[in-house]
Amino acid sequence: MAAWVTWRTAMERALYGPGGFYRRGERPAEHFRTSVHASERFAAALARLLVEVDAALGRPPRLDLVDVGAGSGRLLVAVAAHLPPDTAARLAPAAVEIAPRPAGLPAAIRWLDGLPDAVTGMVIANEWLDNVPIDVVEQGPDGPHTVLVDPVTGAERAGPPPAAEDAAWLERWWPLREPGDRAEVGAPRCGAWASVVGRLRAGLAVAMDYSHTRGARPVYGTLTGYRDGATVPAVPDGSCDVTAHVALDACVAAGARAGAAATLLTTQREALRALGLSGRRPPAETASSDPRGYVAALCAAGEEAELIDPGGLGGFGWLVQTAGVPLPPSLSGLAGGSGSVPGESSAYGAQIST
Repeated sequence: MAAWVTWRTAMERALYGPGGFYRRGERPAEHFRTSVHASERFAAALARLLVEVDAALGRPPRLDLVDVGAGSGRLLVAVAAHLPPDTAARLAPAAVEIAPRPAGLPAAIRWLDGLPDAVTGMVIANEWLDNVPIDVVEQGPDGPHTVLVDPVTGAERAGPPPAAEDAAWLERWWPLREPGDRAEVGAPRCGAWASVVGRLRAGLAVAMDYSHTRGARPVYGTLTGYRDGATVPAVPDGSCDVTAHVALDACVAAGARAGAAATLLTTQREALRALGLSGRRPPAETASSDPRGYVAALCAAGEEAELIDPGGLGGFGWLVQTAGVPLPPSLSGLAGGSGSVPGESSAYGAQIST
């Protein structure tokens, strides 16, 4: 007999419960390609961003760098390697991850199973919010219903109407109109992001993720499974990663309520280009005058091109929010909005005064 549960419950158990996908120490690189694994240039760009944050903070004696959903901790190691010596000497790196600490990680990196109480510096949440469990709601002829799932088979059936809090979130951020329309209730992700921003004493938090905005929600949702480098059915039995895209525009509002001073919602393509990545091929004539340099520059261009490809990693949403400091100079030039929440009147590239 099927044990029907909500998708949020099923995801929580499948990903983070006893024996769950991430609880048993699965690493993202084993199942899907992220920006961290694509190129060291991703870490170098984040290091440049951290240097700007450090300057805005007046170069404090301790500079926090927190990676939420850190996996193996590889990103922290790489960012630290690209920092100037003075900045690196004051760095206090911390990995937030429920999986066991990997062997060989530098001792300077703290390994935490929850967010630190306070941060002065920068928080990175790269492909974290998409793994925060959410409920799924489907519009029926008689109104919306929470979708129930059998965790063993992935089979679904209609459940009760959504709770009042979820219904309010849906009406604000993902309204359903026609029977068969589905939505993923992002309220838990908004809460998770608010908990990050609320811990910023001063500095910057950035979330990078698969995302969408209110003006372009996917009609049937985005639940997906990943295993061994392939897309698989989203069966929440613990055998695969179960993920769904993030309503980052809703997280904007949550971060503002948590005290964000300034906000930028943009794409990874635009953010990384502002941080110096171009993907530009080296001049062909250097192939004969400096063949080794040409090959190295060509490899670098290929790696950058992958990171900023608008049809791939470059299409990720970037949500940047600050506390106590303005947006960093490199990113402030991307501002194109005038105070609206992206997805309602405009899409990306909006700086929001909060």
